[in-house]
Amino acid sequence: MIAKNKSNSSKRWLLEHFQDSCVKKAKQNRIRSRSWFKLEELDKHNKLFKPGMNIIDLGSAPGGWSQYAINKVGKTGSVIAFDMLPMEKIKGVKFFQGDFRDVHTLNFILNNLSNNTFNIVMSDMAPNITGYWSIDMPRIIEICKIALTISTYLLSEHGIFLVKSFQGEGLNELYTEIKTLFSRIKICKPKTSRSRSREIFILATK
Repeated sequence: MIAKNKSNSSKRWLLEHFQDSCVKKAKQNRIRSRSWFKLEELDKHNKLFKPGMNIIDLGSAPGGWSQYAINKVGKTGSVIAFDMLPMEKIKGVKFFQGDFRDVHTLNFILNNLSNNTFNIVMSDMAPNITGYWSIDMPRIIEICKIALTISTYLLSEHGIFLVKSFQGEGLNELYTEIKTLFSRIKICKPKTSRSRSREIFILATK
């Protein structure tokens, strides 16, 4: 019964995905993913990006956020992207492949970038969702905390931290932890995020 339910759920998701207006728009405009539109909406309402900014994009593949960011910061800015999955080249974006949960990859990031200052650390990372939230939420919170660690080392004085999380157990504790490190914090739910999704974004500024 569980397998049948999961199969039906997958079919519904695929049908919804290919009928999604953002998916269609992304394909028409050669945009890497529908997540591009979420970042665009977050930027529109919060004025995140300016020309010349230096950006870190965590969990970047297939590249929607990096693609949006490099267009906003221009040639005087920079985008450095990381993901455990491969990502096709984006002009102006430096990409490194590795798993953040591996201590060697994390140390590589911190050791090699610690002499630079970044205006935004953003993370659209998420684990493979099983649908069992007692399993999924701890994995999600772990990923968010890794992104938070990177932000505490690399963000500039008035830097911005943007991270994707999900509603569920552990979110309140994560929110409180971020709040102790940043002067302003809020939870955002873009209209371009599917309404039935638990997905939210935490936006924090030093």
